[in-house]
Amino acid sequence: MAKTDRFGYKISMSMLLQKCTEAGLKITDQRKVILKVLEESEDHPSVETLCERARQVDSSISIATVYRTLGLLNELGLVLKHDFKDSSARFEVDHGHHYHLVDTETGQVVEFQSEELVALINKIAADLGYQMVDHTFEMFGHKLKK
Repeated sequence: MAKTDRFGYKISMSMLLQKCTEAGLKITDQRKVILKVLEESEDHPSVETLCERARQVDSSISIATVYRTLGLLNELGLVLKHDFKDSSARFEVDHGHHYHLVDTETGQVVEFQSEELVALINKIAADLGYQMVDHTFEMFGHKLKK
């Protein structure tokens, strides 16, 4: 049976924790909780939502700690900050290139990948005389009524 710390995490660090350590970020117990909650999120939580979830594991976590931790992780390029035209920034662990479709009625964020979209974006850049080095793409809409 693998040894665990007081929060039930395996002693071996996840890739995200290793990246934080390599970047020189001190890994406190509270940061571990925040990282784990964010890493396990299937949605794109706001700071407030992330704080609520983290407090279920460790009630001593403050909103200020969550803001500071996310700010540091964003600066290090380990999490992505999104502003989906709603009232608060949303966050996710960077897990490769993908796109977002935001439901304007519910706020739900649907992730998707599209090779056709990548090809089109690269073609547009080339037609304009550029080589694509990075891009972002977000769509906003609501479900069609049947």
